[in-house]
Amino acid sequence: MTNTTVSDFEGPKRSWYKRNEIAVTPYLFLIPGVFFFAVYVIFPVFQSFNISLYKWDGLGEAEYVGLTNYQKLLDDRAFEVSLWNNLKWLVLYLLAIPAGLMISLFLNQKVVGIRLYKSLFFFPFVISQIVVGLVFSWFYDPTFGIFTKVIGWVGLEIKGGVLGNPTAVTYGIIAAGLWPQTAYCMILYLTGLNAVDPEQVEAARLDGAKGWKMLWYVIIPQLKPATFIAFVVTIVGALRSFDLISIMTRGGPFGQSRVLSYYMFEKALSEYGFRMGYGAAIAVVLFLIMLVFIAYFLWSMYQEEKGAR
Repeated sequence: MTNTTVSDFEGPKRSWYKRNEIAVTPYLFLIPGVFFFAVYVIFPVFQSFNISLYKWDGLGEAEYVGLTNYQKLLDDRAFEVSLWNNLKWLVLYLLAIPAGLMISLFLNQKVVGIRLYKSLFFFPFVISQIVVGLVFSWFYDPTFGIFTKVIGWVGLEIKGGVLGNPTAVTYGIIAAGLWPQTAYCMILYLTGLNAVDPEQVEAARLDGAKGWKMLWYVIIPQLKPATFIAFVVTIVGALRSFDLISIMTRGGPFGQSRVLSYYMFEKALSEYGFRMGYGAAIAVVLFLIMLVFIAYFLWSMYQEEKGAR
C-alpha cells in the first residue's frame, strides 16, 4: 500500500493573479480612471502653479518672475471685485440646497398630477446654461422685460435695469443660476428620499414626531449623502460661474459682475492681453478656495463615518 500525502491531491499550481483575483480586480477597473484623472486634472493643476510663476503671452519665451503675479493681485481692484462677487455667489448659491429639499418633499407625494409637477420642476436642469442666460436677459430687459413691468406695478424701479445696474447685476445673475441649480438639488433629494427607511419614519410617528421634528431628526439625517453631493456640486458651480456672466453681461457694467473665472479668461485668453502667467495666478487662487471648501466637507464626512463605526 502506497503512502499518499495531501500534496498528491493538489491541482496544478495557480498563478499569482488567480490567487489574488478578488483583491486585485477592483484596482484594475480603477487604473484607467485614475490615469485619465491624473493626466487631465492633476497634471494641469500643477502646470497652472508652474505657469503662474512666469510672465508669458502664450507664444513667446516665458520669463520667470516668481511670486510677482500674486503680488500684483493684491493691488488689483478688478481682482478684488471678482473675489467679492465670488463670495456673494458662494453664499447665495447655497440657497439652492434648502430650496431643492423643500421642493423634493413637496414632490415626494402620491397625488393626482404629481408627474406633471415633477416634469415642470425638472425642466430647468435639462436646458443649457446659455438658454438660461438668454431667457433671464429678456426677463430683466429694462424696456419689455417681465421683471421690470412687475416691479413697476408696485412702484419700484432699478436704474438701468438689473443687468445695467452695478449694484444689482450680480444678484440678478445669481438668481438666474439658482433656477437650474435648485432643480439639480431637487433631483438629488428625490433620489435620497427613495432610500429613507420607512420603519424609522413609522417608529418616529409612534413616538409622536411630526412636522419639523420629523424632518429634522428623522428625514434629514438619512439624506446626508445627498446633502454632501449637493454642497460639493453647488460650491463648485458657484466658484466656476462663467457661462451665465459671459452670456448676460460679459463682466459689465464697468466690470462689476466679474467673478474670478471670468476675470481669468479676460486676462489669459481675451483681447485684453494674453497674460497667461497672471491668468494662471488667478486660477490658482480660485483652485485653493475651492480646495478649502471641498476638503472641509470631505473631512466632515469622514469624521461622521468614523464616529458611526
